[in-house]
Amino acid sequence: MKTEKKKGRGMFVFICVAAFLVSFGLGVASKFVIQPSWAKQYSVQLTDEIGTVCKDISYGDGEANKFDLYVPADGSKESYGLVVYLHAGGFTQGDKSGDAEMLSWLCSKGYVAAGINYTLRNETNNKSVYSQSMEIKEAMPKVVEEAERLGYHIDKLAMAGGSAGHALAMIYAYRDADESPVPVKLLFGAVGPSSFYTEDWDIYGFDRDTDESREGAAGLLGVMGGVELTPEMIKDGSYIEKLKPISAVMWVDENTVPSVVAYGKYDRIQPYKGSQRLLEAYKQYSVDYKYFECSHSGHGLQNDNKIYKEYMEAVEQYLNQYMPVN
Repeated sequence: MKTEKKKGRGMFVFICVAAFLVSFGLGVASKFVIQPSWAKQYSVQLTDEIGTVCKDISYGDGEANKFDLYVPADGSKESYGLVVYLHAGGFTQGDKSGDAEMLSWLCSKGYVAAGINYTLRNETNNKSVYSQSMEIKEAMPKVVEEAERLGYHIDKLAMAGGSAGHALAMIYAYRDADESPVPVKLLFGAVGPSSFYTEDWDIYGFDRDTDESREGAAGLLGVMGGVELTPEMIKDGSYIEKLKPISAVMWVDENTVPSVVAYGKYDRIQPYKGSQRLLEAYKQYSVDYKYFECSHSGHGLQNDNKIYKEYMEAVEQYLNQYMPVN
């Protein structure tokens, strides 16, 4: 009987992990299947008049440790802002090439823009949100160095991304800003998980006071954090400190950079309650923020065209304010 019960719990953990990684990976393949007319201004095709892209520049030893660098055609300025946009894909799929139009738009505004790949988790490796965040941290000096080599002096930085990329961007902007090769001035992104408190993960049942819930939480959150968690740690609360390295909300303080974020109220992939905890942290520490709630949407923000438009307008406003093109 005990063996059967143990097998049942093990299967529950497996299902929790698999369901999250698969659904999260598919959740933001694209924001809109059919792009509204207003969105076209943010989807630019790169031309020689706008700039050029240098592809697959290495920043580490891993096969995925590559970045693309978009540089403006006008290389005459004394300094440039760098905007890093990290791709979505649930930490298990996706590629920097999927953000080519966004990166081209940023380049068209006069920024040096970079898309960075990171090693994705699969069935044969033990990669995690933590290991991916460390790869992004490793990449940043290389990105700045390459821009400088091409003649573009970088004096400020914005971090951005969607979904998994948004999560990684927040981690760098909030956790690693003090070690950045240039000052981090801004964060923007959508639907990235920032909180790993089990009570926020009610969509997976991790808020329940049951053995199965604690085993599921230990399994999934341990995979994401790249740490060993036990149901006992979930029960006594000691797990949360082990997840601090990937919990952007735990790094928010009075020095946190201005942030523009968007979340879906009916998100069934990343926890809506976590986004509310992030909002409260912004308020507590008087962060200059814009928080957009898509009240009819899930993870794709597909049912709130007007709100998403306002989000993109705020992104542009904050870029102009905190990342001015001289």
